[in-house]
Amino acid sequence: MAPHGRHGAALGDEPSPRRVLHSETPYSGRIWDVVQDTFELSAGTDPLVRDYIDHPGAVAVLVLDDQGRVLLVRQYRHPVGMQLWEIPAGLLDVRDEDPLDAAARELAEEADLTAGRWDVLVEMFNSPGSSSEALRIYLARQPDAIPHHERFERTEEEAEMETRWVPLDEAVHAVLEGRIHNPSAVAGLLTAAAARAHGFTGLRPADAPWTAHPHYRSTSG
Repeated sequence: MAPHGRHGAALGDEPSPRRVLHSETPYSGRIWDVVQDTFELSAGTDPLVRDYIDHPGAVAVLVLDDQGRVLLVRQYRHPVGMQLWEIPAGLLDVRDEDPLDAAARELAEEADLTAGRWDVLVEMFNSPGSSSEALRIYLARQPDAIPHHERFERTEEEAEMETRWVPLDEAVHAVLEGRIHNPSAVAGLLTAAAARAHGFTGLRPADAPWTAHPHYRSTSG
């Protein structure tokens, strides 16, 4: 049973659109834009102006094998100037692509793997005060290697990727000791450990509606 808040309803975030008076795009980028919205917080109040990144959203995959190990990938991230241990992930930048299909594609491209079982592990907004980016992290189990002749040829930063299978507990300790910083890895690892403690019961199916994502919110239900 879901926990209930002080008003009796199940605890959870909910859509709360406000009246937008004006919107413009001061910057259009290769992957995302910067939008400036003028809106009313409440009827009759002075308008507010906010700039934010209009982001297509992303998916990530926490892969867990039958030995209790998770797959981590190491990738250079230029804005922070660091090599980060992450989990396979990618943008939802293919028009109308199903998020589960996108997750399976990223797992194949970044880790040369398929998975026999998929569940929704956790959803989050990476930086809701400055970006519309919604992230869904899947739990992928029963991994299987893709034959060498069918593997994706990685380029640019992905060409330097390395992978490592790590016991889940070891990866969680790395998060708690401040050695892993990527948000999808942090959220995925901690949530996977919490889910494991309950036998992975209660996880949503992989095709569960994604109502927090602006696009899928309008198409869910």
